[in-house]
Amino acid sequence: MPPDHLDPASPVSWLRRARSNLARAKADRSLPEVLYEDLCFDAQQAGEKAIKAILLHLHVAFPKTHAIAELLTLVYENGVVVPDKLRQAGMLTDYAVEARYPGLSERVTEEEYVRAVELADQVVRWAEHILSTPPDPRGGNG
Repeated sequence: MPPDHLDPASPVSWLRRARSNLARAKADRSLPEVLYEDLCFDAQQAGEKAIKAILLHLHVAFPKTHAIAELLTLVYENGVVVPDKLRQAGMLTDYAVEARYPGLSERVTEEEYVRAVELADQVVRWAEHILSTPPDPRGGNG
């Protein structure tokens, strides 16, 4: 069995990757070659992977999707309170595909980038909190 940080069924592994994406989203935005679109993609990936870590922690199967609102609904349906401020993270889904390729979306502004990173950071911190709490076998974490 692989160590937790390499195991695709481990919440720890998913959270590790979420932290990596978040770190990349925050890094080197001042370089002229770096596009906000790409940094926002990393912010979206951080949020998505953090939520999937929560779902694994709860022993809940999740669909192959980038739709953060759908994943948050699944967390809620499995007994975890989703703070209102985190429901806004659903907007990160827009950066999952369209922002990655030329011509599929508008240019991302610095303001949009800052908001995306703030939301991703909040989701990752929330996931860290959830994962630090043992799952309740009756449901109702968080």
